[in-house]
Formats: sequence, C-alpha cells, structure tokens
Amino acid sequence: MIQNDTIIALATPAGMGAISVIRLSGENAIQIVDAHFKSIKKNKSLKNEKTHTIHLGHIIQKGTILDEVLVSVFKNPRSYTGENVVEISCHGSTFIQQEIIQLFLKSGCRMADNGEFTMRAFLNGKMDLSQAEAVADVIASNSAASHQMAIQQMRGGITNELKELRAQLLDFAALIELELDFSGEDVEFADRTRFKELVTKISFVLKRLIDSFAFGNAMKNGIPVAIIGEPNVGKSTLLNTLLNEEKAIVSEIAGTTRDAIEDELIIEGVAFRFIDTAGIRETQDVVESIGIQKAYEKADNAQLILFLIDSNKFAYASAEFLEEIKIIKDRFPDKRLLVLANKTDTLSCHDSALLESEIEHLILLSAKNKTGIDALKAELTSLVNTGALSNNETIVTNSRHFEALNNALTAISSVQQGIDLEISTDLFSIDIRECLRHLGNITGEYDVDKDILGHIFSNFCIGK
Repeated sequence: MIQNDTIIALATPAGMGAISVIRLSGENAIQIVDAHFKSIKKNKSLKNEKTHTIHLGHIIQKGTILDEVLVSVFKNPRSYTGENVVEISCHGSTFIQQEIIQLFLKSGCRMADNGEFTMRAFLNGKMDLSQAEAVADVIASNSAASHQMAIQQMRGGITNELKELRAQLLDFAALIELELDFSGEDVEFADRTRFKELVTKISFVLKRLIDSFAFGNAMKNGIPVAIIGEPNVGKSTLLNTLLNEEKAIVSEIAGTTRDAIEDELIIEGVAFRFIDTAGIRETQDVVESIGIQKAYEKADNAQLILFLIDSNKFAYASAEFLEEIKIIKDRFPDKRLLVLANKTDTLSCHDSALLESEIEHLILLSAKNKTGIDALKAELTSLVNTGALSNNETIVTNSRHFEALNNALTAISSVQQGIDLEISTDLFSIDIRECLRHLGNITGEYDVDKDILGHIFSNFCIGK
C-alpha cells in the first residue's frame, strides 16, 4: 500500500485568510518545489539545505512571481509522513492557493486523498493505527475534555496499555505452538500457573477499557442531557437561558414544543448536549403524542435527566409532584436525575424552604430571570466523574477499538475456560491467536484489511 508518488494538498482550511499552508509529501517533494523556488537573499537549492529549515523566497511560474512564500523543508525519515515533506506558507488568497497547487500538479504531483498524509505516516511506521485515528480526534475536539483524551491517545495511550500484555501473550503463544510441535513427546513448555495469571490480568485490563467507552464516547460527542416535564414548566426557556440564545420557541400555549430540540454547551471544559423535549401529559393530539413518545426516547438515550417542575403549583399539589418524581425515577432507574423547581422568582421564602424539605437534592431556579443557573451548571459538572481524565487514565473513545476489545475479551474468555477445564492445548491455541489478532487490529500491528484502512482515513480532512 506504500505509495512512491508525491502528493499535494491545502493543509489549512479552504477559503481566504491571512496565510495558507500547502503541503507536499513524497520522494520528489523537495525536488519539485526546488524547480520553482527562488531564494530572496541568495541562490540556494532546497535539496542541499538541512532538514527542518525555513527559507524565504518566491514561487516562480515561467519567469513570473506567483507569491512571496516561506518554504519549510523536512527530509525523510524525520518528517510527519516519514517521507520528504515540504510546506509552503503563502498568502491566503484562494487564487494564489490554486495557482501554486496547479503549478505543482503539472510538475508531477497528484492531489492527496482524505487523510493520506497521516496514512503514509502510519504505513511508514511514524505512528501506530490508534495514534493515527487520534489525529482526527484532536482536529475534531471541541472541548477541553475531548482534546485531552485525544492527546492522550495520540501519545500512545491504548498502545502502551496493551503493549506489554500482548508481548507476554505472544511469548506464551509461541511456547504453546512449540508444545503442539512436540505433542507426541507429552511435554509442557508454558507454565500453566503463570499463563493463567496472565489471562486473568488481560481480562481485567480489557474489561476496564471496555467499561471506559461509555464515558469516553459521551465526553467526546457531548454528554446527552434530556430536559423533561409537564407542558409550560419552562423547559424551552431553560434551554434558551443555558445556551444564551432563542433556540426554542417559548409560548404560554401548552404543547408548543412538538419535537426534540438539541444544542451543545461546554461547561468547565466538558461538552453537554441539552435536549428540550415535548411536555409530558395526557393528550388526544396525534402530533403532540408523537412528540411525547420522542421525549421518553430521548430520556432513554440520555445520561442525565433534568426533571422540571413548576414551583408555584407544588404548594397545592405536592403529593402529585412527589408521585411524578417517583414515576420518573422508576422509569429511568439507571439514569442520573436532577429535579429542578422553576419559576421560583414568584415564590415566598417559606414555600422555597418547604420545597427543599420535601424533595432531596432539589435545585431552585428561575429560567426566565436566569437565577440558579450557576448552581445547576455546578451540579452538572459534579455529576461527571472526570477523575479518569485527571489521572491520565486510558479512556476508549473509538467505536472500532471498542468492538476489537470486546472481540478480544470473548477470545481470552474462551482461553480462560479452556484452562479451567484442562482441555487440550491445540483447542484453545486458536483462541489465543484470535485474541492477539483483535488486539493487533487496534494498533495495526496485525495485517489490517485494506478496506478498513480506507474507511478509517476517509473520515479525515484532505491535507491531513
């Protein structure tokens, strides 16, 4: 799969800006640029310059200056891709970008495919596959938490976690294969006690990584928070207040919100995806009924649920409210539930105290007047366990890694069962190889299918 041709692409976002960076990679990258580059201070050949140097000059096309540029030279193997790499910093005119790119296309380059620079870095051994995937996550990170997880992964988080265990498993696999070669001699090369300890250790690590995926995926894509409650309790107003914009239509008419409305807010470096749902009530309106069903579906898929009540109605219907809270808790027993009493701006101190005495962990707020919002945000962040992030633990965020880890756990569990039942070595040696294959697929240490690589890197932006 290694390509020997030279590729080119715009490495900065498309469109006009102060500067643009055009990247080339390949055996002839320096030679191709050198043919059209003229230094300002003295005649120099880029081919003769040291790696990791920057040169000021002009890009020339048939004697005409296209632009004054800075050319950065990175010679193999000390470059991002492991090949000769040149980066041209030019002025950000879209006309200049295209003129320079077209010039080098005519000089022997071809346009890079999505993620091809990073794919070449992987194929040339500059990074493993999990690190390559983390590059895309770093680019796409939109919060401090998602950025931290991506950086940790790019520095070899999951690779380091599995490397030693995989090496030990390989050693035992080799010894067991040796036993099969001498099956007629009835000898054991692999210490079964140590082997059992290793299998137990691998199972523990795999389970921990698998369990981290739910948290990691939520942190990466935004923790889903469903806002539910009866009509006209202020769910849409709360969403608008949190986002500081008129995202949802607010009306005194009950049942205004018919469909779920979503948007994201970053609080203390963590992304929360708030979902405003239709008011929950008995109704004969077909469209509203569909919206209510969707509200329950969104709550089912959320990690946090904000159950909003109208504090003014609590005084004369406290028993009903407490029953509703119990119903919601029973319906979503595995969800973190926060009960919010809205419209407290018209509530007396006595009634506020009564509310807090009746409902545990209640948050009093007025979405309209924006009071109590800071307390809500503080409570939301406290519910998110960021201890793993603080300790730089490996957190799985990639669904491909999650699937491979589950497959590896299934295989190693079969090995564990085979050891416990003292079955023939040749029967569970297949499961050992299967486990190694799934672990190797995460980092690319095993033969990775070409279609899988194509799918992974097709999700990258061009120029990376």
